[in-house]
Parts: sequence; C-alpha cells; structure tokens
Amino acid sequence: MRKKSKATSVDIAHLAGVSQATVSRVLSGSPLVNADTRKRVEAVVRELNYKVDRHASSLRRQRSGTLAMLLFEDPTPDESHINPFFLSMLGSITRACARHGQDLLISFQQLSDDWAADYEDSMKADGLILLGYGDYLAYQGKLQKLVEQGTRFVRWGAVLPDQPGLSIGCENVGGGQQAGAHLVALGRRRVAFLGDASSHYPEFLDRFLGCEHALNEAGLALDRALQVDAESSEDAGHDAARELLARGLPFDAVFAASDLIALGAMRALTEHGLRVPEDVSVIGFDDIPMARVAHPPLTTIFQDTKQAGELLVDTLMKLVRGEEAHSIRLPTALVVRKSCGAE
Repeated sequence: MRKKSKATSVDIAHLAGVSQATVSRVLSGSPLVNADTRKRVEAVVRELNYKVDRHASSLRRQRSGTLAMLLFEDPTPDESHINPFFLSMLGSITRACARHGQDLLISFQQLSDDWAADYEDSMKADGLILLGYGDYLAYQGKLQKLVEQGTRFVRWGAVLPDQPGLSIGCENVGGGQQAGAHLVALGRRRVAFLGDASSHYPEFLDRFLGCEHALNEAGLALDRALQVDAESSEDAGHDAARELLARGLPFDAVFAASDLIALGAMRALTEHGLRVPEDVSVIGFDDIPMARVAHPPLTTIFQDTKQAGELLVDTLMKLVRGEEAHSIRLPTALVVRKSCGAE
C-alpha cells in the first residue's frame, strides 16, 4: 500500500486559494493577514492535520548571506530604466557587500502588496536596500508594513522625523541653500524651481525650501508662480521648462531638483532661443556623470554616492546583526561649471 505523502504549505496554499507566502505568515502568527484569510488557512491546516516542522523553521531563520537591492523602474532614454544617479551608487554598494562577505541580489521592485514579504519568506535575503520610490506618500504604507513584519531594510531618501524604518540621505535643505546662495552671488533675482515641491517628494521639497531660505536671507523671494512640478527625468525637465516659459513670467535662473530635470530644462531653454548661462543660469542636483559633459557643463550640487553606498550596506548589516543603527544625512557640495556663468 502506497504511503500517503505528508501535506506541505504548498498544498495548504492551493486549497485555501492564497499564496505560499501568506500561508507562511499565518503559521508564523504575522499580524499582516486579515481575519477572514487567516480563518480560511487555519481551517485547511486542521483539515490536512498539518504540523509545522520546527527544525525547518529554525533553519529558515538563519542568515542567507545575501542582501537584496530593489529598484523602481525609471523612465530613461536607454533600456536600463535605472536612474543614472543610482547606477553610480551600485559599484559602491557591491564593494561594500563584498567587504562584509555578503552576496548582492539586484532586482526591480514588484509592486504587489507583499513584494517585500516574499523576499523574507523565501529567505532570498537577510535585508533589503531600497533605491527610488517615486511618490513618498503612496510608498509610505509599504514601508510601514515592512516595519510591522520585522523586515530589516534601509532606503536611500529623505530623513524624516516620523518615517518608517531607516534612511541614508543627504542634507537636501543645505544643498538647496548652497544653490540659492550661489545664484544670489551671481546677481540672479528671479529664480525658478523645477521639481515637485510637496510632501509627496520630500527630497525635492527640502531643496526648494533651502533655496527659498537663501533667497530670503538676501531680501528676495522664491516665487511659487515660478515653480513647476517635475519628476526626475530629462523629458519631465523639458516639459516643465516649456510650461515655465508658457507662463510668460520673467526669470533669470533655474534651480532644478535633479540633474536630469536640469538637462531637460537646458534643452527647452535653448529651443526657445535663450542662452545658458548668459540669459538664464541653471543649477542641478546630484552631479551625475552626464552633468560634466552637458553643453554647457552643468553646475550642480554634489551627493557622495560612494559614501552613500557604503553607509547603506553598513547600516543594513548592523540591523542584520541586531546592533543599534540610525538614519544618516550626508553633506553636499556645490560644483561650479559653466551653466551658471562666472561669479
């Protein structure tokens, strides 16, 4: 007589009509599963007389020796769909993982409700590095779920007082102040800002506020009528600059929330017959490699991607080892090139 095979979590998932990850969360007592789903899974568990293999569960809790770096896809002129700012960070993250004896798994983020939980349940990674997230308010709930389920993660982004989890970011307000002060020193008085200056994009908002503070200190104002929303892409910067020009308001400088926005804006200004920097000074933010070879080369605010990558990995490894870790802001630096003209 053939011996009946032992039921597995795959069998439970099939009969309950849920994913295997959801079964794992029910068996581990996770609070993330709603009551109806939990009852359905538990009923199947009883029906199959399923017993949790404690030894296997213990093995699953051991470290995998792998960290996962998850990226959102960004609109790019090539097929990479990766913001070049994050590409410049990748080498540093890879080297830092090697220094810690960790493998690095790189993947685009999947926007299912439990994309991050799937990584933890399958033990693909001991912790997550999150790069790029778009609208912060839309993404905040997913970060909170990671915190609630005990997932170890660190993200690159704004360091906020009430944020879920830890961030490595830069002094965005300080960088904005550096940009604003430089434009004031050049004699510019009507500064336009291209980028979403709202709580949906807190990094861009802080850069706007920093620039505004520098102008206010000089007795000037950053006119909200000269602010145009834009995400971080060349096309978005081009469209935002065209919108700015269509408003018909005078301006003599553009501070863009990212280099990509600035590069697209310079193209639109040139198409409109304006000279950079003679008619309009332009400053970006990030100092991506493309900024150095732009025409004219782009003045920008430098973010140290090498140090950022190292800190993302070092901070995550502290969480993996159960050590105390904190969010960190990195200083910025003004890099002067020809898109602003000489002081």
